[in-house]
Amino acid sequence: MSEVHLGCPPSFSGPYISVFTVSGILDVARNLEFDADGDLLLPRRTTNAPHSRDGLSVKIQHNITSSISNVGLQVWKAELLLSDFILHRASCSSQLHGVTALELGAGTGLVGLLLARFANTVFLTDHGTEILDNCAKNVQLNFGSLNYQAKIYVRELDWFNCWPPKTKIEEAPCTQKYSWTSREIEDAENASLLVAADVIYSDELTDAFFSTLETLMSRGSTKV
Repeated sequence: MSEVHLGCPPSFSGPYISVFTVSGILDVARNLEFDADGDLLLPRRTTNAPHSRDGLSVKIQHNITSSISNVGLQVWKAELLLSDFILHRASCSSQLHGVTALELGAGTGLVGLLLARFANTVFLTDHGTEILDNCAKNVQLNFGSLNYQAKIYVRELDWFNCWPPKTKIEEAPCTQKYSWTSREIEDAENASLLVAADVIYSDELTDAFFSTLETLMSRGSTKV
């Protein structure tokens, strides 16, 4: 069980929707305080505090617990940290504006959904129909509220299979829902930004992850 879900109903089974609220950057800057030693006192929003009009809320459907094979159905702490980094970079510069981004092991899709507010194209990739269905559901849940600027694709990417993945033409009809087109593969190879959070928890999977990452980095445009 992810520590992010400790406040969720412990006896609840099945998909659960949590709302993650991000405070506006300007609100935080106006209220910076320091202690006697000069250390920053982090502002905390109380439970009943009104939401900032400069902030945003993200609805994420997730499981409260999961098996190891379905950890992508939960929200993990590193996912929140990477989300904070993405929002900070977007507020400080235009580096993320208009990029093509690919998220490896997207899970619930939280990071990619926030990226979609600034990017031109975002690929949310993971493995397994249940995880991909849940990720696609989260795209739908936030379609109006996040004001997506990007084209968003939820796609199957198994790190244990060599890149490039099979295209829709090569796949059986029953597995085509999250398959790639040749054009999408080309766009993904020309992505300038690759992101991943909380994907290192198995030696075998880690080797497969870095093998996929190495292949992607060697193709198309320069990536970070």
